[in-house]
Amino acid sequence: MTESTKRTPASAWQEMTRGNDRFVAGEPLHPRQDVERRAEVADVQEPIAALFGCSDSRLSAEIIFDKGIGDLFVIRNAGQVISESVVGSLEYAVAVLHVPLLVVLGHDSCGAVRAAIDSQTADATPLPPHIANLIARIIPAVRRVAGNDGAFNAQGAIDPSLVDSRDVGREHLRDTIAELLEESELISDAIAAGTLAIVGANYSLLVGRAEPDIVVGQLETS
Repeated sequence: MTESTKRTPASAWQEMTRGNDRFVAGEPLHPRQDVERRAEVADVQEPIAALFGCSDSRLSAEIIFDKGIGDLFVIRNAGQVISESVVGSLEYAVAVLHVPLLVVLGHDSCGAVRAAIDSQTADATPLPPHIANLIARIIPAVRRVAGNDGAFNAQGAIDPSLVDSRDVGREHLRDTIAELLEESELISDAIAAGTLAIVGANYSLLVGRAEPDIVVGQLETS
């Protein structure tokens, strides 16, 4: 594969999916993780993609996608919540490192999603301020899903047993990408120019598969 082919949105996503296939099958190659690779990237980095995901300890990006040192530019926080530092980091990946692909990775059994759901119950215990500020960005998805699931009581509180956390996670993933596009003209312009695509994917902790849920931009090969 030539460098010009390698650095298109479509080929970058193909390389990500091939690595994830190997991980799911239990046949990872653990590529580019040796002394020679350390030396190769000591002075320069050319990652094939940037990945913004949850900080969950079970969501190690390079392992999930069977990548090595210098392959991925990774940003993580609890619940993959957009912030100024996240947007700035992703803009750096696009404008300076010229990545052709941004992957936004959510997952099932997310603690931040669960905390956001539980915060809307009638007897919810107040959370520490910084945690409350973090999950506030997930609450719109919680309330949309709760409305669809008929989980509100007469007082406007939520019965958490009636809310599907996986649906909340998917809604929040879409909200995250929409917010990123709204916040970053640089990223939106790169997508419009065809040099960048975003894949929003949901990761199954048990299966190990990252399933694409939303794509912004072109991933088709010509």
